[in-house]
Amino acid sequence: MHRFYLSPEHWDPSALTLRGTEAHHARDVLRMRRGERAVLFNGRGREVTAEVVDLARDEIRLRKLHETETPPLRCRIALAQAIPKGKNMDLIVQKAVEIGAAEIAPLISERTIVDLDAKEAEQKKAKWQQIAIEAAKQCGQNWLPQVHAPQKLRDFFSSVEAGVSPAPRSVSQPGRLPPQFDLRLIGSLQPDAIHLKKILADYTEQHRDRPRNVLMLVGPEGDFTPAELALAKTNGCLPITLGPIILRVETAAIYCLSVLSYELM
Repeated sequence: MHRFYLSPEHWDPSALTLRGTEAHHARDVLRMRRGERAVLFNGRGREVTAEVVDLARDEIRLRKLHETETPPLRCRIALAQAIPKGKNMDLIVQKAVEIGAAEIAPLISERTIVDLDAKEAEQKKAKWQQIAIEAAKQCGQNWLPQVHAPQKLRDFFSSVEAGVSPAPRSVSQPGRLPPQFDLRLIGSLQPDAIHLKKILADYTEQHRDRPRNVLMLVGPEGDFTPAELALAKTNGCLPITLGPIILRVETAAIYCLSVLSYELM
């Protein structure tokens, strides 16, 4: 069955209605008809199997048949990614959703080639959020990661310390980040970088549990500058090595999320 996204503010299982791009996709692209079934999800763990009952010009109404709830993953992983050149950020967002990232924060670092003003930053955020929605629809993910507006590294850490996110996190606590990440990591090419396996083992030994909120920073082409790396360390980030081979930006992001998912989910 085809999957469609219905935002939490419009989620009403007793009156399910698709509008806008989702209605257009169902009616004009997929050519759905009355009586066909579809799956709707709200990005906060709720999923409904429904039947199309009416196809109007600007909306599609459906009747709930069955509703389920998907529990969140054990560990909440936030990816803070310096924006790479070209369309690589599109790929990173897509794969981050598939692997299970809960938060995606695009960063404007000193070596970021992309230069964005406020309007362009909001446009990028909307674009990447839509890519996240499409990825969640395709891979069956019922928890939709929230994409932040691009921001500089210092501003990002300020928002983390303040516990405020530019993107809504939940219906009950809109715009709130975890007050404290259990573990903060940053990919690094410097000689003091530690293997992730050792960091996780040390954390487990010290806390008698695995971390439940993890922040992972990945740099741009050429890595973060020494000043940015120092800023990250000041904000509690531990430098980790990704192995002896220098990885492309998109490979590094997928690698980090994959390893964290395997170890912590």
